[in-house]
Amino acid sequence: MSQHLALIVDDEPDICELLELTLNRMNIDTLSAGDLKTAYQLLNTHHFSICLTDMRLPDGNGIELVKKIQTHAHHIPIAMISAHGNMDTAIEALKAGAFDFVSKPLALSELRNLVHSAIKLADKNKSGSVSTHSIDQDQSSKITTKRSSPTTASKLLLGRSPAMQATNKMIDKLAKSQAPVYISGESGTGKELAAKQIHQFSLRSDHPFVPVNCGAIPSELMESEFFGHLKGSFTGANKDKQGLFKAASEGTLFLDEIADLPLAMQVKLLRAIQEKAIRPVGSQKEEKINVRVISATHKNLKQLVSEGKFREDLYYRINVIELPMPTLKERADDIALLSEFFLQQFSQDKHYRLSIEAIDKLKAYSFPGNVRELENILERAITFCDDDIIPADDLVLQNIITTAPIENNTTAPSEIHRPTGSSPLKDEQVIRQALEKSHWNRKVAAEQLGVTYRQFRYSLKKWGID
Repeated sequence: MSQHLALIVDDEPDICELLELTLNRMNIDTLSAGDLKTAYQLLNTHHFSICLTDMRLPDGNGIELVKKIQTHAHHIPIAMISAHGNMDTAIEALKAGAFDFVSKPLALSELRNLVHSAIKLADKNKSGSVSTHSIDQDQSSKITTKRSSPTTASKLLLGRSPAMQATNKMIDKLAKSQAPVYISGESGTGKELAAKQIHQFSLRSDHPFVPVNCGAIPSELMESEFFGHLKGSFTGANKDKQGLFKAASEGTLFLDEIADLPLAMQVKLLRAIQEKAIRPVGSQKEEKINVRVISATHKNLKQLVSEGKFREDLYYRINVIELPMPTLKERADDIALLSEFFLQQFSQDKHYRLSIEAIDKLKAYSFPGNVRELENILERAITFCDDDIIPADDLVLQNIITTAPIENNTTAPSEIHRPTGSSPLKDEQVIRQALEKSHWNRKVAAEQLGVTYRQFRYSLKKWGID
């Protein structure tokens, strides 16, 4: 007897027979139910590894079964069998907690891939779970399941704050699904790291993670970059090329800054996601793909949809499940931990630490650039630091301007122009302007630029200014 048992829920005998034959050939035993009532009875009396269910059933719909299994037996991966072209049903099932979906008429290769992935997930859940079995048609009895989760040490996103704990918990859940994920959040919050972590803990972790910045690809090359091309399909196509979808085969394709895709490319991407197939440039036939798509942008996609700059149908396809990334200001308790990590990365021969005052200064800062800005601030601070302990004065925060009174000068120098969003010490002209305005009083010039005197002296030496 097989070590795996699958539940098939469909009221069409031909579909049930096809599924049974396919799974039996994969050494998976099956039991079938033609309605929800029978499915619930079988779930209460057998230990299933996976479940495949149709959407429309005589006494309800498959979404009800998805929700019930998610509530009472979430260790069982459940896949939805949807009518061909009915992506709305598939999306609804994924949102309810389905592992994946397969469309009618059933493509056996696609079905086998889905079942293989579901079995891998079932084995993973089984190795870390202990459960008692009882599913009822009412909500009175529940399965209690304890599952092992990825260790904190292996996570890419660091943080112990409530916001990051919630984010990591959501990522653990998303890793066990095949649903498209949309990661939203400001620049510098770690959207690509989140995508990598989802991939790292998923069943696709042994296959490629392919990140692509959609805004960095010239519009005339996008179709070739995404779907590949055949030799001779256009001028300069000297050989066949594998596109990004093929490069990510069986793995994850991360579409960063997806809002930057032109509308014409959005249409083609939508078709690829819906049909799970691509057509290389110059080819007459489509090729099936097995890729999970994760997308992200710092822009407001809903607003872009309302403005007609982003297709609404694509928005709902990629945004099956949204993962909002918290700003650094929302997770200020993580600043000390993140700082320690970055300082260890930057220094090879020294162990730098922040003073208590420096940590307090960072916690009070708004961080418009989020974690990426914290990284830049610390890297710059190491350059100026004369000791192992970084004082607060060595932290250059871009939205803090010193307004201390100027000593030894009867009139305050005129306001010094400097570019916003960058360090004033990176511009020799700004430094010279500050010195001229302060009559070459270095301390006054440093105060006007909002930097410490030590930082200012270092920059004078760097620029060769006497």
